[in-house]
Amino acid sequence: MPIGHVYIIGAGPGDPGLITVAGAQALGRADVVLYDALAAPQLLRLARPTAELVYAGKRANSHALSQEEITATLVLRAREGKTVARLKGGDPFVFGRGSEEAIGCREAGVPFTVVPGVTSAIAAPAYAGIPVTHRGVASNFMVVTGSGADFEEETIDWVAAARVDTLVILMGAGTLERLTSRLITAGRPPETPAAIMRWGTRADQSVVRGTLETIAIQVREAGLGSPMVTVVGEVVNLADDLAWFVPGPLAGRRVVVTRSRADSSELGARLSALGALVVEAPVIATHWLTPNSSLRAALLSKPEWICLTSPNAVAAVAAELTAAGLDARALAGVRVAAIGEATAATLRAGGIRADFVPGRAMTEALAEELPVTAGDRVVLAVSALADDRLRAALNARGALVERVAAYETGFEPLDPGRLREVSGADAITFTSTSTARNLARALQGTSLPAGARLISIGPQTSEAVRAEFGRVDSESATSSLESLVQAVLDALR
Repeated sequence: MPIGHVYIIGAGPGDPGLITVAGAQALGRADVVLYDALAAPQLLRLARPTAELVYAGKRANSHALSQEEITATLVLRAREGKTVARLKGGDPFVFGRGSEEAIGCREAGVPFTVVPGVTSAIAAPAYAGIPVTHRGVASNFMVVTGSGADFEEETIDWVAAARVDTLVILMGAGTLERLTSRLITAGRPPETPAAIMRWGTRADQSVVRGTLETIAIQVREAGLGSPMVTVVGEVVNLADDLAWFVPGPLAGRRVVVTRSRADSSELGARLSALGALVVEAPVIATHWLTPNSSLRAALLSKPEWICLTSPNAVAAVAAELTAAGLDARALAGVRVAAIGEATAATLRAGGIRADFVPGRAMTEALAEELPVTAGDRVVLAVSALADDRLRAALNARGALVERVAAYETGFEPLDPGRLREVSGADAITFTSTSTARNLARALQGTSLPAGARLISIGPQTSEAVRAEFGRVDSESATSSLESLVQAVLDALR
């Protein structure tokens, strides 16, 4: 078996938009993705739907995998012939131990590529309006670690660190008082401006400014912990004029999206644009049943109506037509109904305008309002798990209904990292009955946080959420993503 390849990728400091093009392309090629706790979860949507996702997060006193286990996994998967992406926060060669993983690959004879990332040492200050250099103020800077062996074993030249124009310290939440004391002892004036950025570049970033003498006390009073970046130097004062980053109305609020990985991107992007910390918890795996001779025959039989009850149904129909070497023209003369605006929008994206959308995005409304007459043939392209209410209701009106399974949805478990993110959520969105059932299954009996707002996209989904969790806090006015996002805004304001 030919050996695979390992990509050691810098994910950037937190804002998912800061990943490089090369990093995104490498993620898209991967069969296996090992990702850190500090890598933006939204980046996982760049991976292929079939990629294996392995949580390798490491936080203080909490390691999903040890460093040795991570390196061994990279080597093992590559020896299986897999393309492996190792997604690391920031830059993998800046206190990221990426070099150790690269050495492990080289010693095992596994080819690897290093994809540099935007380091938090520069990006976090920049998002706080602090440049690490500025003409006439700072012509040099140094980056040191505030924790780990280098710090504890006194291998850092603190006298040299005290002399540079700008000093950037990565990590060090638990050692900040010792850090500032060492710098003052080494000759840095106590009144030197200093700033702390926690979760720099993210919508929930926190910035505390003070002096070298006061910053540790200020951070303790503000209750800030890791991850943090510390900047010491006159450049800190430039933030008075250069601060530019203004988070949106959902800044710092953690919102869970439970749709499948393939479907979560648009909802996640809309929420992220408002400043939300989007947690993608894809508890649904969707599979098109292609090739699907029953669906193909039904679509091409020229029925009076084709009814599509979800965007997934639209995608499944499109996939079947493509597999047959056809496109939307094959449906000429056939009227198409969409259950709601989200499904209609997906149709429009494929060049088809829905002939009918009911007043309410509900199975009952579609069954009651669809303009059929006795004897009309109707094809229902639905999930393999869909109930039979729509077919029965249309049959009762005299329609000749053919129900065809176009796709199937299955359960997708959540890794420990995602489960931890869900447990700290401010809001959880549900876009189908399956998302409610599957999230309950993924939680394995663990209760949702009492303060989390449970937000549903419609009445049928609300029923499932109540059945699983005992409550629904908000329901969107329509089944559109715009309405769901507005419901999140209203609930969290």
